[in-house]
Order: sequence, then C-alpha cells, then structure tokens
Amino acid sequence: MKIEIGESLLLSWLRHVKECQLVQTNWKASSKWELRDIEKLEVLMVESERHFKSKYNYNIFKGTSNVRQLISQAEIDVMGINFDGEENHLYAIDVAFHTNGLQYGGKVETVERVIKKYIRTAMCVYGYYGIKEASLIFASPKIHNSKVDLLNDCLGDVNQVLRTIDLNYEIRLIANEDFNEKVLEPVLKTIGDVADTSELFIRSLQMYNLFAENKPKRISTQKPVKVANQKLEIIDSKDLSGLDEMKIGTIVRYVLRSMLENGEVSKEEVELMQTKRYSKETFDLQYPLLIKEEDITDELWARYYSTPVEIRSKQYYICSQWFEVPSNNDRLYLMKWLARNTIMNN
Repeated sequence: MKIEIGESLLLSWLRHVKECQLVQTNWKASSKWELRDIEKLEVLMVESERHFKSKYNYNIFKGTSNVRQLISQAEIDVMGINFDGEENHLYAIDVAFHTNGLQYGGKVETVERVIKKYIRTAMCVYGYYGIKEASLIFASPKIHNSKVDLLNDCLGDVNQVLRTIDLNYEIRLIANEDFNEKVLEPVLKTIGDVADTSELFIRSLQMYNLFAENKPKRISTQKPVKVANQKLEIIDSKDLSGLDEMKIGTIVRYVLRSMLENGEVSKEEVELMQTKRYSKETFDLQYPLLIKEEDITDELWARYYSTPVEIRSKQYYICSQWFEVPSNNDRLYLMKWLARNTIMNN
C-alpha cells in the first residue's frame, strides 16, 4: 500500500501529538458494513448542495445525487482515535502535499473539492460510526492565499449544514504557516525516541540527522538554491510553537524531558523540582516533579513515568500526575514555566 509523505507526517502527528492509540492511513469503508441513518445522510447531501449552490454558486457534488455512490468514493487519508476515559475523540484527516501549492484546479474547483471532502468525510464518520463529535481536518503545507481565504469563508457554512442533522464536528483547515506551527513543529519535537519503522516521515528525518551533525551540506539541484546558512543545522525544535496542539503529558515527555537532558535547566532548578513545595507552587503538582532513582518506592511507581531521565549523569524519574481539566488545570502552570525558561535560554 502506497503511503504519501504527507500521510506519514499526519500519522505521526496523531500518534505522538494527539496521542491516538489507533491510527490508520488510507481508510476506506467495507462493502459489508451497514450504513446507518441513510435518511439523515440524504438530508445532509441535499442541504449541502442547496446551501453552497445558492450562497456561492458552488457545485460541490458535480451531479452525484446518490449517498451510497458518494460514500463509495470516499478514502480518508488518515484516521485516528484517542481513547481517554469517557472523552474519546476521533480525527479524520485529508492531506494534500503539492510542492507548487495545492493543485486541484482553479480557485472555485479547489474550494468545491475540499468542501466535498469535508461533507463526505462527515457522512462516513456518522454513517459508519454513529459519532456526532469529531475533528474533520483538511491539511496542506502550501495553498495559495486566495484559495485559503475562500476556504476559510466556507468553514462556518460547513458547520451550518452539518448541524441540520445535529452533527457537532470541528471543521479545521491547517495550511501554510499554520501547518508548520501546528503539525510539523510538534512532530519534530518527538523524533528523538520514535523507533517505529512504519513512520516514514520521522525515520527519514532521523536518517538525515545521522549525517547532518557538524557537517556542511551542499544541496545539488537543477536550479540555484538560496542557502541562508552554509551549515545546515540538525532538524530539531527548540521553541514553543505548536504546543497548543499537544496534550500536557506529551509536552512533559518530550519537551520538558529534552530540556532536562540537554542541560537547559539549572542545577538549582533541578534541586527545587525535587521538593514537594516548589512542585506544588510552580506546577500545581501533588508530588515532586523529579525524584532520584534511588529514592523511588513501590508506592510512588504509579505516580512517575517508567523511563528515567538522565540529568548531569544522574538518573531521575518525572512525575506523571499532570491534568488539564477545568477543576485541575496544570497546563497553565507548565506553559508559564516553559515560556519563562525558554526565553531565558534563547
């Protein structure tokens, strides 16, 4: 099965940034599955066609009038589910990577095709899973601004037609700099310890890093390339861009761990992190953020991540009791600390 590089990147994004335990590329429905609530899906198709034709003169289904025929054409590039107690969440993503910008034809045709993808994906998610809350995403690293503007104008309309059958889906367009900040940068923060050979995007960056450190590189192409720096840096991410896409546990395991391992946290701060009072005041934790390897007990094992972190040749464990719910939101404390310490280290 062919996997495009964009699909591989979004697969890694769902796994490591959105913490989806189940992720699949190139999702297609089985002909053996029952399609539920066909009457509602027909209403959605008719209302979508009517709304976009009357408001924008868009022809989104190009003459297709049968729901089953429309859904039979569906292939969702990446789908993932995050199981988090009672707050399970499904992500359905279509991704397009064209080096010269999204090539779906002219502006109108591009908008029509993307809207069709949103509506058809919604039909699949509701018709086969019965899920009324999910995130439907179209992602592309390069789309001409004129097309982005037209698409953004239509996102609210997509939500409006979905609500005609009581679907409360998050409709997102992630493109251009947003793609870099919300998708690429968060994934770059996770590349260090991912060892799954099926994640082609991350593995290719890991291979590049094997040869990039402390070596000048020359890029050979048919056209002259403007190089900002003669020496390419190792692909990595040091800033806070994209952290709003990460769950708090992911930030702790990748960003905070990296800062600790790389000596970006002072000895004095590391000492304070081992105290219950400082950890409570600074991070709102009920346990010390760090505990030495020799001090961890059977009772504390459940409160700390199982993989130790090495800080200045000593082994520590990092507290795992981080929460981001309205009644107990540790994220605000962690982000404040990261902002302060990242600025100090730059």
